[in-house]
Amino acid sequence: MFGIILGLIVLMALAYLGWSIIWVAPIAAGVVALTGGLDLLDAYKDTYMGGFVSFAKDWFPVFMLGAVFGKLMEDTGMARSVAVALTKIIGTNRAILGVLVSAAVLTYGGVSLFVVVFAVYPLALSLFREANISRRLIPATVALGAFTFTMTALPGTPQIQNLIPMDYFGTSATAAPIMGIVAAIIMAGGGYFYLRWREKKLTNNGEVFTEPKDKNVVEQDGSTPSFILSLLPLLAVLITLNIFGWDIVLALISGIVLIMLLNLSKFKGFVGAINKGAVGSVTAIVNTSAAVGFGTVVKVVPGFERLTELLMGVKGNPLISEAVAVNVLAGATGSASGGMGIALEALGSKYYEIAMDTGVSTEAFHRVASLSSGGLDALPHNGAVLTLLTITGMSHKDSYKDIFVVAILIPIISVVVAIILASIGIL
Repeated sequence: MFGIILGLIVLMALAYLGWSIIWVAPIAAGVVALTGGLDLLDAYKDTYMGGFVSFAKDWFPVFMLGAVFGKLMEDTGMARSVAVALTKIIGTNRAILGVLVSAAVLTYGGVSLFVVVFAVYPLALSLFREANISRRLIPATVALGAFTFTMTALPGTPQIQNLIPMDYFGTSATAAPIMGIVAAIIMAGGGYFYLRWREKKLTNNGEVFTEPKDKNVVEQDGSTPSFILSLLPLLAVLITLNIFGWDIVLALISGIVLIMLLNLSKFKGFVGAINKGAVGSVTAIVNTSAAVGFGTVVKVVPGFERLTELLMGVKGNPLISEAVAVNVLAGATGSASGGMGIALEALGSKYYEIAMDTGVSTEAFHRVASLSSGGLDALPHNGAVLTLLTITGMSHKDSYKDIFVVAILIPIISVVVAIILASIGIL
């Protein structure tokens, strides 16, 4: 037990310092292996790499195709077309809502979080300038739209955080729809009203829009594809995945093919976009696989049985222990998919057994795991948070408090409500 806790502390401390989990996870796993009485080399070459390779084998196609899909949406201008059209419909007087909805639609359609940040920020800058709203709220607004309810709560979302639990619980992407929708309403509604309150408070204090010091952001005014055409690839992924029941790999391929067919005049840029997306996906899958490898080592040391007893011994609904495990590990790794990967790799079979023995729905376990991955993951060392602050030119001091409220505090509240719903049989 001490070794597992020490390994987690090493993982969290080094991740917080900004060190890559690709080499931090094996070090933390080594700490667990040594204190657990395992042979260090065997633990790394067999156990750790076994978990690493197994996850990569199962999920690399999804990571790669998702990244290619997002990059094509970005490079063809389709992502920006959707964002611009939605903000025009909503109106510039509702700048926060416009940015929030734009980010949410793109994320729910399968565009990766990082692509959404790049696509929406120039538009957010323009809207916040026109509405004279402080730029310090831009990161939290984008985070609310991209890092929360569309990532973990809305039934059918093709984001990886909603797909990973399917393998462990035998569920679909639309698992526990009522729990998910209620949680999404709490996150979206609670986050939006908080940001509007913050907007009024900052304005009353005389804090309004100021031009960014970094002028490298290009606020494009050029032509973009039709809004309707730009929506079609997003709809193709959602419909083929959730209505036709296609595998996520085929659903993403359908979206990619449709993007290319609708943008034949830009075919010269396709290879470059696909190359960038494919290369970018490698870091994402390796990061998550490294975290899962750590979980595999934890699973085989003797202290794991004691850890399992402690987590399973949490009084009340077993969904509570799952929520705690996923949240803590997501916070430790600074990654929603990485934390959930560790938790489910180590404990997924136990939770499945509990579901079979107690009658608690596997769909409830799926949805709670997904929701919980989007809680403590957004701590200050989270990669998406760091990217968001870098792109928007804001510091943790400027904007992290608001990110904390919309991306950690309110999502954790939504998990509590979801567990309550599951406990009374509402899925």
